[in-house]
Amino acid sequence: MTQPAETHPIPAESALHLRRLAHDLSNALEVILQTSYLLSTVEMSKDAQQWRQMLDQGVKQATEINRELREYLRTHSEKAAE
Repeated sequence: MTQPAETHPIPAESALHLRRLAHDLSNALEVILQTSYLLSTVEMSKDAQQWRQMLDQGVKQATEINRELREYLRTHSEKAAE
């Protein structure tokens, strides 16, 4: 995907709302990640272990995407009076 030559800053009100959503998403992902960790401490069948590993990989990927989103919002937002 090509990037536009010039990007306009995200309006402060919109950026604030998006940052709050990203923060809430981070909290939800943390619950999933911790639950996956706790599942790794109990004995499971081989299939269940593979499913837990898939879950762990997916949540780590989602966490990284969310981190990138938050960084993008930080660098491309108008200054908000918070």
